[in-house]
Amino acid sequence: MSGDLRTAAPVPPGAAAEPLQPAAPGPVAVLPAGTVGLTPAEAARAIERVLLEGLDPEAAPARSAVPVPAGELLMMPAASAAYAGVKIAGVAPANPAAGLPRITGSYLLLDGPTLQPVALLDGIALTALRTPAVTAVALDRLAVPRAGHLVLFGAGPQAYGHLDALLGIRPLTRVTVVARSERPAAALVRYALARGVAAVAGTPADVADADLVVCCTTARTPLFDGALVPDHAAVAAVGSHEVDAREVDEVLVGRSALYVEARSAALREAGDLLMAGVTAADPLWNLAELVRGGAPVPSDRPRFFKSVGMAWQDLAVAAEVHRRDAL
Repeated sequence: MSGDLRTAAPVPPGAAAEPLQPAAPGPVAVLPAGTVGLTPAEAARAIERVLLEGLDPEAAPARSAVPVPAGELLMMPAASAAYAGVKIAGVAPANPAAGLPRITGSYLLLDGPTLQPVALLDGIALTALRTPAVTAVALDRLAVPRAGHLVLFGAGPQAYGHLDALLGIRPLTRVTVVARSERPAAALVRYALARGVAAVAGTPADVADADLVVCCTTARTPLFDGALVPDHAAVAAVGSHEVDAREVDEVLVGRSALYVEARSAALREAGDLLMAGVTAADPLWNLAELVRGGAPVPSDRPRFFKSVGMAWQDLAVAAEVHRRDAL
């Protein structure tokens, strides 16, 4: 495109430039707010498929963050041959006190070859679906086959999404909810009971009896003592993408095999790892290597998956939504 601009003949002064003739855009599908249209299992398969087809998470564009008076705006672009897209998300820390979501946003999906808009999705609903899907893809490979006890930190939308997603990959028989506030914890316990899983509210010490530990919080300091986690357990932390925030301590990181969506993103954003002293010299396996069978999964120590959220995941799920809608 830039070559065309350099070689185009200049328009003489006073002459009218030839008007551009853009291709007529097709209809843009607008999904209702609060919906995406996939199950957690379908979203997980979409994530798996793009990795098996050769997507390299290390080459994915970095998110950009712009401070604004209410918090920050995050821009997350991604592209493949078939589709391109961008999520614009807002992080407004004061919103929950006003009864509003902390995370806001929209996702614009474009046709890959023409970059014409084809769909507009609810960014909150997309994030609430794709984050647990990514965790499920990782933990399906890191958790012991009969993992039955999940200790779940947090009681917000991500906690509900992770419970749903993990029920699809392991025969959960027990859920322990650990949350700061009693009422949200009780509501999530009732939800788990309605899903047919024994559930109680618990304390951080319950990780000592866990098969799976998942952290979905806004915590900035470790939630539990990493020495308590059994060697057979798999742990995932998804709550932050900030270098000065973490949900797990250096003890857990130091004794665990480490997995990330992409080494480049983790070393840029994953406070859980960076605050524990992890560097590029440490063994970090990315999700593509794990999905393709190239990453070791030891059984003599915990396996820790740290997610910061990446734009290629949003694109994979949004593209699957559009393909299904177009059928």
